[in-house]
Amino acid sequence: MWKAQQQFLRVGRIGALMSGTLMGVAIVATPFGQIDHHSLTGHMVQHLVLMTLAAPLILLGESEIRRRPGLQFWLTHRVPVRHRRGTAADGDRGYDRQAIVGWCTGTGCVIWWHIPSVFEWSLQSGGWHEVEQITFLVAGLLFWRPVIQRWSTTVRWSIPVYLFLATLPCDALAAFLAFCGRPVYSAYVHGPAGVSAALLDQELAGSMMWVWVTFAYLTPAVLITIQRLSRHEQSIHLGGNRCRTTSRVGLDLVPTARSRF
Repeated sequence: MWKAQQQFLRVGRIGALMSGTLMGVAIVATPFGQIDHHSLTGHMVQHLVLMTLAAPLILLGESEIRRRPGLQFWLTHRVPVRHRRGTAADGDRGYDRQAIVGWCTGTGCVIWWHIPSVFEWSLQSGGWHEVEQITFLVAGLLFWRPVIQRWSTTVRWSIPVYLFLATLPCDALAAFLAFCGRPVYSAYVHGPAGVSAALLDQELAGSMMWVWVTFAYLTPAVLITIQRLSRHEQSIHLGGNRCRTTSRVGLDLVPTARSRF
């Protein structure tokens, strides 16, 4: 049974790695990567797939890569905290630094590439357009790494807070795109008749980002919270059983001690 579970997990990790890699390649290196030249909604799909699907799937399959000696050089600079030597405090500090870097990188990448001048500049330059897509993927890897790494070892209350705080700037951007009432990116406005079409496309993109990010970030936050609460209840239950067992042993010893006197 245990071997079957391990085999199932191994296959699942390989599948996650392959799925995430295929998603990244499909967006960066295929004609699908050019869809954002025609639609802001298409750009938003690319951005969200890279950051919230491809990146975490690749990280889920990372442990399987570590078992392949020929591919370990990919990960030499990203050894988890639990594999390093040092005290628990050192590990916590390293994890905190990872979380700060991941949150700032993910949030900064989303805000930076959606500034109108930067956004339109990337559309006009083929090279920078590819850089934009690659940075979305790299930022997603840095953002999700603290979540997946800590979820697989010790669950902490900071992870739901980390994910909740990450929704705020994304929700603010999505709300602005959905409700500002004017096209933000002139590259999608083609003549006077195209204003309404561009505005409708922008509202759809903003609404999709709002809903997508909320589910992508808060769903794991809720699951982690439930997992944390269940472990806390189990520890309380085990502690209560130990106390009762200790008290019973003490009561059993009292008559024996009295009989000696």
